[in-house]
Formats: sequence, C-alpha cells, structure tokens
Amino acid sequence: MATPRKRLDREQRRTQLLDIGIQLFADRSYEDVWIEEVAEIAGVSRGLMYHYFPTKRDFFAAIVERESKHLLDVTAPDASLPVHEQIAAGLDAYFEYVKTHSHGVRAINIGTLSAEAAIREIVEHELAEQQTRILDAWGFEGERRVLAAVAVRGWIAFVRAVCLDWLDHPAIPQEELRVICLRTLAGALGN
Repeated sequence: MATPRKRLDREQRRTQLLDIGIQLFADRSYEDVWIEEVAEIAGVSRGLMYHYFPTKRDFFAAIVERESKHLLDVTAPDASLPVHEQIAAGLDAYFEYVKTHSHGVRAINIGTLSAEAAIREIVEHELAEQQTRILDAWGFEGERRVLAAVAVRGWIAFVRAVCLDWLDHPAIPQEELRVICLRTLAGALGN
C-alpha cells in the first residue's frame, strides 16, 4: 500500500528506502523484491528511487553495507576489558543486534545475491574486521595467528548460523546461547 508523498531531506529519504528494503529482503528472495514496490511503499516515484540507487544490486549493496557498518559499530571492543570479557561483550552486543535488527540480519545472511562480488566484498570486510578484532584482543602473532585466524573465521560463521536459527526458533535462552558460543571459541582456539 502506497503512503502519501512526504517531503524528506536526502538522507532521511535514503534511510527510509533502505529501511523498506531491509523489511522486504528479509522476508523474500532477491528476485522477489521489486524496486517499483519499494518506491510505492515509500510514496515516491520509481525515478526518484533510481536516483538514489541506480540498480537493484546497488540498492541491495547499500542495505548490506549499512547493516555491516552498524554491526561493526555496536560490537566494537572495549580494549580496557580483559580478552574474555571483550569477546563476551561483543557477543552480547551481537545477540542484541540480532534481536533488534532481525530483518537486517536476515537480509544480509539469507539474501540470495550474497554470491555477487560487490556484496561478498562488503560482507568479507565486516567479517575480516571482526576476525582481526578477536585476534588482536588475544594477542596472537606469527604462525599461531595464522592458525587462530582459521578458527576464528569458522567461529564467526558458527555464531551467525546459530543466531539465524535462534531467530527462527528462539527456545534457547540467550544466556545459554552465549555459553555455547564462548565454549565453541575456546575449543576452536585450544584454550
């Protein structure tokens, strides 16, 4: 259903369009979301939609980029904490993000276009940043860092998969999920 046209400044309009896109991509495959539908829901012309995002892929990439940046912001480590507390705090922030931004999480992780090179690059940047944060917090260096990097990357994928399942089946209390994830990381790193 179209909403009445409302004049917004450039950033407000862009945010509105991305918010609508997140909702749609979270519930449907990439192929089933139409730019025209986004424009209609926003109460704007298709031409204005294309002014902000020249292609549907650009639109989807902007969604993934925004959500990835937001995720990095909310999970930024507090270097004043001991390493175990940094990891636990980052994990808690991720869980909270998953609960409060479930549409964005689904859009990033389930989007069928994630194989697209531009999308992979955005997601890869976020994953690499998370990986580096964890490796730096632990202080891994040299060959041990190379081995730990593999374990940490696998753990990040594990946490994402577990959280997607948790969104669909929230029977496991968050505290237990936290314990599972922290034990998995400790096991992967041999700690």
